[in-house]
Amino acid sequence: MDNSTMLGIWLGVVIFTLIVEIMTQGLTTIWFSIGAAVAAVSIIWNAPIWLQIAIFCVLSVVIMLLARPFAKRMMQSNITPTNIDRLISEKAVVIKEINNKKESGQVSVRDLEWLARSADDSVIEKGETVTILRIEGVKLIVEKLTEA
Repeated sequence: MDNSTMLGIWLGVVIFTLIVEIMTQGLTTIWFSIGAAVAAVSIIWNAPIWLQIAIFCVLSVVIMLLARPFAKRMMQSNITPTNIDRLISEKAVVIKEINNKKESGQVSVRDLEWLARSADDSVIEKGETVTILRIEGVKLIVEKLTEA
C-alpha cells in the first residue's frame, strides 16, 4: 500500500475511534485515536507499514496503561458521596431470606427495609445479622456476620 492509502486508513481509525469515544464517554477508545494519529504522522518519515502498525499498537497500549488509571480517578473525583454511603459496613437484620438464585431477600437497617443480595451467593436465613458491603442500585450487597 502506498503512503496516501495508509494515511487515509489511519485518519479513518482516528475519526472512528473519536466517534466511539464521544458516544460512550467512558475512556474506551481515546487511546487508539492517539496511537492512530501518531502512526499517521510516522508516514512523514516514510515509516514502513509494519512499523506504523507497531507504533499504533504499542503506543495505544502504553498510553492506556499509563493514563487510564489517572483519568478514571479524575473523573470519579466529581462524585459526591450521599448519606446512603454511610450504610456501608453497618449491620442489618435479614427480614426475608436472602437467596440470590430466587432473587429474593430483604434486610432492615436504620428502620428502613432494603432489597438485599448475598455477596458470595450463599443463602442467609431470616433473623441473621449481616454486614453491608456495598450498594448496587437499590440493593444492598451483604455478607453474613461471622461470630468473633
